[in-house]
Amino acid sequence: RRIKIILDKADKKVNQLIETYQRGELDANPGQTLLETLEQRIMATLAEARDSAGAVAGEHLGLDNSAVIMAQTGARGSRLNLSQMAAVVGQQAVRGERVSRGYMGRTLPHFERGDLGARARGFVSSSYKSGLDPIEYWFHAAGGREGLVDTAVRTSTSGYMQRRLMTALQDLKVETDGTVRTAPGRIVQFKFGDDGVDPSKSDHGRSVNIDIAIEKVLGKSKVSRGA
Repeated sequence: RRIKIILDKADKKVNQLIETYQRGELDANPGQTLLETLEQRIMATLAEARDSAGAVAGEHLGLDNSAVIMAQTGARGSRLNLSQMAAVVGQQAVRGERVSRGYMGRTLPHFERGDLGARARGFVSSSYKSGLDPIEYWFHAAGGREGLVDTAVRTSTSGYMQRRLMTALQDLKVETDGTVRTAPGRIVQFKFGDDGVDPSKSDHGRSVNIDIAIEKVLGKSKVSRGA
């Protein structure tokens, strides 16, 4: 019930912002048009409502909940994921903005032309637990598709960059004197990494961690430097 009150207040505030914009009484943010200002304020209002609803749901989720344990230990997920499961999924975004493309003048034929309301632009007031209605599901799919495409593009870009780096550096090697040389023997660095530290054997940039070395030898978990 508290979550519903929060969402109703947010929806009312969004409608007030839209009415203020339509009357021409909205003050534009510096460097933004009136429409950009409206969109930014609506996004902020809905994000605040989502966080508040998530906080309400969080009051009823204790450490005996498996999902809470998973999020707090850092194994997987976050507080946002928990609030989306239990309270409200929230605004679906495409290219960092509310969903605006679709039919002429509206996102779906279920809405009137020019409708700038929260639901008409991709706000999902349901939770995953309660289930999304068909309109909310459509907006959720639109936002999710961007994530899938973005992941695929970033993966291919970083993979290609790694491949080019490996090709460019494949003939470099560290000689016994500590220098980095090409296959013909041309010196690239006088000392590997400028400090001679092997990253695979170093400890946070330090070439040797005395405590860990002693621990490995003596088999103790805590050894003071003076031991």
